[in-house]
Amino acid sequence: MSSSFLEVRPLTGALGAELLGPDLSRDLSPELIQEIRNNLLQYGVIFFRDQDLTPEQHLNFSKLFGPLVINPVYGSVDGYPEIMPVIKDVKDTYNIGDTWHSDMTYMPEPPLGSILYAKEVPKLGGDTLWTNMYMAYEFLPEPLKHSLNGLNAIHSDAFLTARTEERNAGRSTKLVVDPNRSELRALHPVVRTHDETGRKALYVNYPFTYSFEGMSREESLPLLNQLYAHSSKPEFSCRFRWQKGSIAFWDNRCTMHYACNDYQGHRRVMNRTTIAGPKPR
Repeated sequence: MSSSFLEVRPLTGALGAELLGPDLSRDLSPELIQEIRNNLLQYGVIFFRDQDLTPEQHLNFSKLFGPLVINPVYGSVDGYPEIMPVIKDVKDTYNIGDTWHSDMTYMPEPPLGSILYAKEVPKLGGDTLWTNMYMAYEFLPEPLKHSLNGLNAIHSDAFLTARTEERNAGRSTKLVVDPNRSELRALHPVVRTHDETGRKALYVNYPFTYSFEGMSREESLPLLNQLYAHSSKPEFSCRFRWQKGSIAFWDNRCTMHYACNDYQGHRRVMNRTTIAGPKPR
């Protein structure tokens, strides 16, 4: 897949590739933008090294792939409402994203993807893992595939907002505190058809999928827990070691990710933009 525009280095047989060559702070040609999108669709998550971006340049690159959305649950970088800070400071207990999840599935139209830019990283630890939800679906037993097709699930943000005070006490990246806000809920297919590739992907995740439609949470959890464990198998995943200036761009429609919280006493600072996506079908 390498070309005159960039060099592609796949990370694993499941997903993930580093794209070498482009300087994302500069104006990019339509041909290069299309190649980046093609690699995102092929590999699920793509990585760039040694980038040096201002907030404006981070926003400009992100907008090449669609309009941006503001996270309704977390705060934003001062002066940049479309950039979410992802910070764990030296004294913080919690990090952001330490469960396998796909971003903001509690929204009626969850994001197409997210672009995370590393500004400061610990010497060791703080890796992020991604898993391939196409493979998670494809390797299910056929009878289970059949039973999941056509099934919907309720997604909710209550996993985050039910513990706002506790989480904010131990994290530098704060959840929005609003006693009048309502729980965010959405109904999505359990098996999603990707709007660009046409491939089927399992579309449930531990923090945000509350229950199957027409079933209680208690009735739903045994199968949901089975699907969560299946989806996070090492054979479906890749792992990325961050460096200052690294960028990860992932497709929320067909991947989940997990941020390791293994760097207590060290600081990690990142900025994230989120690209609007279509209603899952």
